[in-house]
Amino acid sequence: MKQKYPDYSIEKQFVNKGFIAGIDEAGRGPLAGPVVAAAVILQDKLLSKSGINDSKKLKEKEREKLFDLIRKKSLSYSFSFIDNEIIDKINILQATQVAMKKAVEKLIIKPDHLLVDGNYFNEFGITYTTIVKGDSKSISIASASIVAKVVRDKWMVDVADKLFPEYGFAKHKGYATKEHYRAIEKYGLCPLHRRSFLKKIVYKNGIPNLFRNSSGYNFVVIEKDKA
Repeated sequence: MKQKYPDYSIEKQFVNKGFIAGIDEAGRGPLAGPVVAAAVILQDKLLSKSGINDSKKLKEKEREKLFDLIRKKSLSYSFSFIDNEIIDKINILQATQVAMKKAVEKLIIKPDHLLVDGNYFNEFGITYTTIVKGDSKSISIASASIVAKVVRDKWMVDVADKLFPEYGFAKHKGYATKEHYRAIEKYGLCPLHRRSFLKKIVYKNGIPNLFRNSSGYNFVVIEKDKA
């Protein structure tokens, strides 16, 4: 059966509104690291046969290649990080909403309508449409999913893994793998871990809330995108 790719059919329904931005996120589920939201405004039909798809359906190399294409060919794109401390403070749902709002605000071109992946969105002055599984239906949302995923993965490799190589962030990107759980049991939690996601583990195993190595406890100051 031939694979069906996201297209411009949803965007066409709102063409009279003006500029349409697709909105999506990456990193809601991991035990560590930020959540990242992205916003993308595409030119009509320009990328219709590019292979853009839901980022979860693409291999890493495919995502990176398409990210470069989106970066070069989109009318405007942006992304925003919300760190794990804010996630713990306001919860992952609200942190995702803040990230989406910031991503939209960073667009060089102000969108007239938003297509948002999922079924929930906090309105902030721009009309919007939420679309369940939108990253498999709308090419704008799919593009945003690719941008968010590539940017977050790169941060977990280039920043998180270099700060705390003991945890293997370059491999699992902060998700709940057996390797990640073993590292937590051995080293405790580092400053990038989401405490609100790990309450049961901390309570059950008595894991300390600090990164621990042979020389004691380390504290790392990380630049944050505050809500």
